[in-house]
Amino acid sequence: MRLRLLILLLLTPLAGCGYHQAGSATHIPAGTNTLAIPIFATKIQAFHTEMLFTQAVVRELNTRTKYRILNSNSEDADATLHGTILSQTVAPLTYDATTGQSSSYLVNITAKVILTAHDGHVLYRNDAVNFREQYQSTQDLSGFIQEDSPAVSRVAQDFARGIVSDMLESF
Repeated sequence: MRLRLLILLLLTPLAGCGYHQAGSATHIPAGTNTLAIPIFATKIQAFHTEMLFTQAVVRELNTRTKYRILNSNSEDADATLHGTILSQTVAPLTYDATTGQSSSYLVNITAKVILTAHDGHVLYRNDAVNFREQYQSTQDLSGFIQEDSPAVSRVAQDFARGIVSDMLESF
């Protein structure tokens, strides 16, 4: 009985809880110095969404990493990140009971990203990244500011933070 207890106590620390040091489970190989990030493709008819998402990812990688970022496909890059905006929807979320008009909306954007090494090996892939943002509409037409574009910008920033974190830390 004592032997079993001793073995159990010795083996318990080996079980671990799944946590790891940040950056230790990166999808990007150690020898990678240059990442190419061409403008994301799009399958939607929204204005500049693919540009906002591409710029947000480039900015996030520049802020959080020491990789040299190229803004187009390049043979000189160690890896290339391709993104595609798959869908963008805007749906009414709440209504003003007195006017019967929508008072807030929900922007929902789905994208896919693939990070490939120079040799074509897939390093990271996520086929359905989904982000959403709520924004308020205004009933005052004299001071009307179209709010859905800033909402898409906020979604792009959240998207970039999430994708870069996932590629670097695998969380």
